[in-house]
Formats: sequence, C-alpha cells, structure tokens
Amino acid sequence: MGVDIKLLEELCSKTLDRTDFEGLGERHEGKVRDSYVKGDVRTIVVSDRVSSFDVVIGTIPLKGQVLNQAAAFWFDKVTGEIDHHVIDVPDPNVTRTKNCQILPVEFVYRGYLTGSTSTSIWTAYEKGLRSYCGHELKDGMTRHEKLPEPLLTPTTKADFGQHDELTSREELIELGAISEEHYDRAAEIAKKLFTIGTEFAASRGLILVDTKYEMGLDQDGNIIVIDEIHTPDSSRYWYLDDYEKALSDGRNPSAIDKEYVRLWLGEQGYKGDGPPPALPIDVRCEAARRYIEAYEKISGKAFEPDLEDPGPRIRRNLGLD
Repeated sequence: MGVDIKLLEELCSKTLDRTDFEGLGERHEGKVRDSYVKGDVRTIVVSDRVSSFDVVIGTIPLKGQVLNQAAAFWFDKVTGEIDHHVIDVPDPNVTRTKNCQILPVEFVYRGYLTGSTSTSIWTAYEKGLRSYCGHELKDGMTRHEKLPEPLLTPTTKADFGQHDELTSREELIELGAISEEHYDRAAEIAKKLFTIGTEFAASRGLILVDTKYEMGLDQDGNIIVIDEIHTPDSSRYWYLDDYEKALSDGRNPSAIDKEYVRLWLGEQGYKGDGPPPALPIDVRCEAARRYIEAYEKISGKAFEPDLEDPGPRIRRNLGLD
C-alpha cells in the first residue's frame, strides 16, 4: 500500500493546478475545488492545490484524486442515513452533484482542545478566552485534551481569498446570515455526521479530532450535505494508540492530515499573512504520503493512482471531446 516516493517526486511537476473546461458550465474557482454549474448539475473538479490559513500555498501530487475518492467513500457510507449532493463520480478527480444554494456557514465540529491556526479553539484558550463560539470552557484544561463533549463552533464562509471568521449560532441568526430553522436543522445533521465519523474512525484505530461540514438547500428546499465529508483536508485525525502516550510525553499526537503542512508553515514563520513560502519537494511528497495513508487507513482500500495526464482524461470521462 502507499505510493513510491520516487513516483511522488516525479509527479510534483505534473500536478493539477488549474482547470478550465469549456462546455461544463459557469466556472467558479475555490481554494481547492473548481465548480462548473449548468442547470441543476454542479460538476466539481478537485485540483491538487493545498490551502492553509485560508491561503492557497501550492500543490501536492495526487491530492485531488485522494480527496475526491475519500469524499466519495464517506458519501457512499452515509447514503441512506443522511441526504447529500452526490450524483456520480465519473473521474478520479471529478464528482457530479446536485446544484444547491450554499448556506453561508461552515459547521465546524471539535472534539479536542487543539489546533494551530488563529481561529483554533486551543489558540483562543491559550490566550485566556473561556467563551468560544457561544460555548463556555472550564479552566485548567491542557492542549490536546478531549473536550467534555464535542462542540459545534461555526465560522462564516468567506469568499475566495478571504478568511473565515469565528461566530456563534446567536450571532449568525441575529445578523440574518441564516434562519434559526436552517441553522438548527444543519446542526442536527452535523452532529449525526460527527458521531458516525467518530465511531467509524475509532474502528480504524483513529481519532476524528475535528472537522468541518458544508450544507446547502436542494431544489426542494431541503438541507443536504455538500462539498466533502471527513477527508484529510476538512478533518484532523490522530492515531488512537498514540494519543495517551503523546499527552504524557508532552508532544503532539501523531497525525495523518494536512496539519503537517500547517506546522511546517508555522516553522517558517508563516501564519497566513502575505505571500506564503514555497513548499519544498520533500514537504510536498511527505504531505502526499500522509494524504494517501489517511485514505487507506480509513477506507481499508489500497489507493491506486491514475497516472494519465488529468486534463485529457477528465475531458474524455466527462464527454467533452
């Protein structure tokens, strides 16, 4: 299992950095995903771009394929329990979905007092704040400690190039960003998803530390899950068998997610302001290895990369030739 490091090094020069597919519909560029909307269908092409601190910082080989397949795995897993937007997956980098009206909120669930970004719960706690997104935190907690119960800590969903901002249920409703009915229904869905994810991760020897969900309204006005679920981009995972020892040793728990990239950027003094430092090939390859490991560890399947040039392959698989 896994992918040879030499192959990853070669693929660093062949990443899917940008997409532009005529005939798919109106193009919308996100930090990682490019969407093409035509009528009731949204075609999502997952690039190899990686973002951190809400900034696109470069590309990671095979990342788009891993994320798309990880999301497909989870959407398939919750089908029948939770309504979502997936129609089909016609290409390793592409998912066709229902076109939904996106709710302007990211529903972030946190199970542990951790994080390294300016909006993380640990950053706020370390500064002495005890009120976080409408939740009161007790004194005397330590970094990486499990919270008494998982917390829903929403953020605003910023436009591309802008930063998400911490908020609360009350603030969002008071500002008119979302109705009370829509927020509470979305919160109910997010809680169920986090419970499913936590239990399944544990069965794979992992801790689902925190994650984010995005929701939208379908053509009938129902709230459904969109974007991605429990991928290494949207979620933080730790190894279950290392967690207690890491705490006793005073170190960070072993992780398989993009926190590795965030920590490397932090070591370079970068926290999201100004142009980011270029990611060295060894960092890009190690990040790719971790993404692949996360997919394989969670799904129980070997990751089999498609090494064909992604542009022509996507065009063919989508019938654009």
